[in-house]
Amino acid sequence: MRHALSDRLSLSLSDRLALLFFCVTLLAVGAVYVYVAPGLQSRLTGQKLAALAGAARKRSAELRRALGTDTPARHVRELTREAANASGDRVTVLSVNRAVGAVQLSAVTDSTGQAPAALLGSSVARRAAVSGQLQTGVEQAPGGEVAMAALPARYGNATVGWVIVYSAALADVKRTVSTVRHEALVAGAIALALALLAGYAVARALARRVGRLEQAVRQVAGGDFSRRIPVDSGDELGRLAGAFNDMQQQLQQMDLARKKFIATASHELRTPVFSLGGFVELLEDEDLDPETRRRFLDQVRDQVQRLHKLSVDLLDLSRLESGSLELRPEEVDLGELTRSVSGEFEPALAQHDSRLELRLAGGPGAILAQCDPVRVAQIMRILIDNALTHTPKGTQIVVIARRQNGNVNLSVRDDGEGIDPVAQGRIFEPFYTADDAQGSGLGLAIASELADRMAGRLSVTSDAGATTFTLQIPG
Repeated sequence: MRHALSDRLSLSLSDRLALLFFCVTLLAVGAVYVYVAPGLQSRLTGQKLAALAGAARKRSAELRRALGTDTPARHVRELTREAANASGDRVTVLSVNRAVGAVQLSAVTDSTGQAPAALLGSSVARRAAVSGQLQTGVEQAPGGEVAMAALPARYGNATVGWVIVYSAALADVKRTVSTVRHEALVAGAIALALALLAGYAVARALARRVGRLEQAVRQVAGGDFSRRIPVDSGDELGRLAGAFNDMQQQLQQMDLARKKFIATASHELRTPVFSLGGFVELLEDEDLDPETRRRFLDQVRDQVQRLHKLSVDLLDLSRLESGSLELRPEEVDLGELTRSVSGEFEPALAQHDSRLELRLAGGPGAILAQCDPVRVAQIMRILIDNALTHTPKGTQIVVIARRQNGNVNLSVRDDGEGIDPVAQGRIFEPFYTADDAQGSGLGLAIASELADRMAGRLSVTSDAGATTFTLQIPG
């Protein structure tokens, strides 16, 4: 029950990707709203304060000179209005009174003609009066926040007697920030909707491509290797599709090879088994004379040997293909090894009416190599047996061992009819035989695999009247 509920609640890949795009966009919009808007208000307020301070320094020179002199009050008011008109800000002149010990501010004139009651308690103006330096800041007024720049003006004895205050309401800054917040929310909502739609579209496209891979995997698991996935891009999924197609092709080849292996092995096993069954029935006849019985037993013995050789070859080939066959390299005198293996074929040579000639370069110990002597001897037996099996009686066989270009070459040459050029390209395939002679077609395949495992190479050259198999291994 829990598994079924979990399956229903679990999101698909496309849903999760779309949700991921939505969340990332939401975080980005939230960061803009939380970080950019407050920062914008701070920057705009700072710019406003800087502009007020600049105006106070630039526009207050004549007004500062007029204060503390016999300049009529009317002229002071005119200078105040001129400074306000030039800067575009409200300009207020406050007098500083220290008679009672603490700084007291009183209004002198204001560019608007209104009483500057809110400025009389301004901390910015007080700081300017106390420090004697230009001060800026933001004050809370009945109509909202106000940005101020307070510039002190001095008597002739350098005592601060007035403070010229340039002020401007921050309502426009608030409106600008509010507009930016609203626009950010609208743009964010649009971006979220687009991100959700685009993310879902991209996720659906990715999910479809992954779905094709899933279907192809299921078909391969079911034994169908015919479907190929279209490689429609060069991204990671495209490269994955290409790798899957390569894997599918290799699996198809392996499956075909497996079926061919089973069919051929079954055929090779069926022939001797059928023969054995027939000979057993014949041997049950009590009227057989001893000569015929002995001949039938020789045939049974040959078929048993054939089955034994086939089973050993199949086991060796299986170990080679699975990589479980271990090699035990050691320093080997290949001249002596070749002589020993060739001696094993004296009875077969006599029966085949053939002669084997050894051509070993140098004396004893002249051809040394680091290799597995058991496997090299196995390859030599396969090559000599192949020469006896696939050539007519009386064929001469030559075994050659020599060093060449830093390698050791072991060659088996016969003066038979040769191998067809088309067959030479397939002669090392399992179960392939170039003629109708008796044999399983596994020997040369095993020899070639063993040569590869020993970092060597088995090659063949053949024409009319001569065929040479050469094993080349590092010297």
